[in-house]
Amino acid sequence: MTQEITDLMLIEKILNGQTDQYSLLVKRHQRFVFTLALRFAKNREDAEEIAQDCFIKAYKALGTFKQTSKFSTWLYTITYTTAMTFLRKKRLDTLSISDDETFLQLENHTSAFMANGYERKDSHQFLNQAITQLTPDDATIITLFYQGEQSLEEIGVTLHMEPNTIKVKLHRARQKLKEKLQYLLKDEVKELL
Repeated sequence: MTQEITDLMLIEKILNGQTDQYSLLVKRHQRFVFTLALRFAKNREDAEEIAQDCFIKAYKALGTFKQTSKFSTWLYTITYTTAMTFLRKKRLDTLSISDDETFLQLENHTSAFMANGYERKDSHQFLNQAITQLTPDDATIITLFYQGEQSLEEIGVTLHMEPNTIKVKLHRARQKLKEKLQYLLKDEVKELL
């Protein structure tokens, strides 16, 4: 019977000179880091850049990981701060886009997919589409709680907030997500009729 190598075991190997083991840590967490980055960036190219920066920063700072929380919590904290920094820099480099324009871009993007023959969407696609319409903070909390399976305390560490604040924000984010899903599903029913 083989024992699964934990993140902490991999970190110990990496810190002891087996740097090639870092690729295993990246493989374990790359999908979720990318998903979280995409919640902030709203486009694939920027999300890829953010995710890559996160893993580089995590590698350089691996010796500072204190193991007081899970490695994933520590990594998602890096992802959050990297995404915020990236977006601040990008905001300075580009013109500001209003929420209405962003929503219209999302609608156009969705229409383009439908025009290409992707009319049948499963519930996962609707959920992801609704999450992309949330504010970055709401999308992050929803993503960390449901997809990252982080506790309120772990999300609090990641976002530098109290767990009770996260609880309230999660409740509000769920309400907003519900509204977005109802709107999206209403439109889907109209298309079927």
